[in-house]
Amino acid sequence: MLPLRQRIQFIISKSFCKSSHLQLPKFIHSTRKPKSNSLVAAICDCFRRGWNWDTLSKQFNSIHLNDSLVENVLLELKEPVDAKRALGFFHWSAHHKSYQHNLCSYSVTIHILVRVRLLVDARALIESVLEKHIGDDSRFSVVDSLLDTYNVADSIPLVFDLLVQTYSKMRLFEVAFDVCCYLEQRGFSLSLISFNTLIHVVTKSDRNDLVWRIYQHMLENIRYPNEVTIRTLISALCKGGQLQTYVDMLDRIHGKRCSPMVIVNTSLILRIIQEERIEEGMVLLKRMLRKNMIHDTIAYSLIVYAKVKMGNLESALVVYEEMLKRGFSANSFVYTTFIGAYCEYGKIEEANCLMQEMENAGLKPYDETFNLLIEGCAKAKRIEESLSYCEQMMSRKLLPSCSAFNEMIRRLCECGNAKQANGMLTLALDKGFSPNEITYSHLIGGYAKEGEIQEVLKLYYEMEYKSISPTLPAYTSLISSLCQCGKLEEADKYFKIMKSHSLVPGVDIYESLVGIHLEKGNKAKALHLCEEMVSEGLKPSTSYLCSASTCRG
Repeated sequence: MLPLRQRIQFIISKSFCKSSHLQLPKFIHSTRKPKSNSLVAAICDCFRRGWNWDTLSKQFNSIHLNDSLVENVLLELKEPVDAKRALGFFHWSAHHKSYQHNLCSYSVTIHILVRVRLLVDARALIESVLEKHIGDDSRFSVVDSLLDTYNVADSIPLVFDLLVQTYSKMRLFEVAFDVCCYLEQRGFSLSLISFNTLIHVVTKSDRNDLVWRIYQHMLENIRYPNEVTIRTLISALCKGGQLQTYVDMLDRIHGKRCSPMVIVNTSLILRIIQEERIEEGMVLLKRMLRKNMIHDTIAYSLIVYAKVKMGNLESALVVYEEMLKRGFSANSFVYTTFIGAYCEYGKIEEANCLMQEMENAGLKPYDETFNLLIEGCAKAKRIEESLSYCEQMMSRKLLPSCSAFNEMIRRLCECGNAKQANGMLTLALDKGFSPNEITYSHLIGGYAKEGEIQEVLKLYYEMEYKSISPTLPAYTSLISSLCQCGKLEEADKYFKIMKSHSLVPGVDIYESLVGIHLEKGNKAKALHLCEEMVSEGLKPSTSYLCSASTCRG
């Protein structure tokens, strides 16, 4: 198995990856040291003796606290044995001396508390300082202060975990992730607990895209998931309604049910490829292979898919041939990928051949396979084949996508076959298909072209019944058809309805209405419509401008 894995990694490296050297930027921490003067020593000595706040206030009544003095006292009390005294001084100076703590004093105190694991107090101070600085111009002001005081306070990396976890708790997850990346660049890696906390909080929001960006960042920085991570990401897939899609896809590729980790990792790679970040996806895929986080057959299939997305069909076929030579079986996902590519290039014959080859191999085409063929054939004006695939699809209890079905309907209506297109819609509706406004717009336009005004109105009423809002093209066809039939009152009625829906009429609607009003002798109304058209920034044709001039005369 090892030579095979090395071969797959070689394919990825050769095809997609450029050599790069990662260099983490260096930063200089503050090297400030506490000033041991008599006042600092006196204050520290009183706190070590356990004086109460009232006594302290009387003793130091005449002392004015400034930033330098407060910072030096805190640094003098930074050792673990004095940690609680440092916290006491922090609160005493704020309550009894009305001192306004700055970022530096907050940061030093937080470091001192985290170092001795006084985490409840540390979290409270972190939350307090974040609330105070939430509106800062720089979202990195707090983390910068913690970085600047890190060495001088002899702190530990846990402080940054608490910072990110607190951001997460406050639902500032976008800032939390930016801070994660910022810290990584400065040599600090967060714990898996922090990443899991952040992913969990983001999953509860509507930022599904951020969930996967965080997970990708984890893997790129060699922070691998545990069961908690995977469980949360599976929940994210469920929430996005994508889990079953990925499970079905992996069943087709691998031939049996995959583990939750493989499902999660495959969904991440596919997402990256679909966003056309191919090289990133392949680097990540290579890392997953090394860690046995994805199966070889899935890796081969994803490489084929990536190459097809890049438009490199020949290279994809080479990888596919190697996949077969190494003993992996063809799968319906790879076949569908190639079918989609051939349809996109208008090579319908090749796509048809692959479909036949796929079925001969005992592989079942699925909804995406049929959708690609329906849409591809329709765009290539091979209407009968598009209809045939649609009928085959529905006979297998699969429903076409709106985009594929609408393309087929559009082509039928363009060819003057609105009745046949409507018949296909009826058949699809009986199977459970849900049309959208574009479906009806194509049909209304088709019937309008054929002068079938009653059918146009029937479709409009059907849209109303289904609570589907007509589009501008649908209203254009409807109003133009009514004008052609001389139905002025109904044309005006739907013109008003369209405008009440905040749709801006186009030139075609205005000119149809101007024409029928002129025919009916309503010159004043025709002139009003012409002026309204111009006021909307539309340019009427010369003949309508002449008509408007005649109206004025």
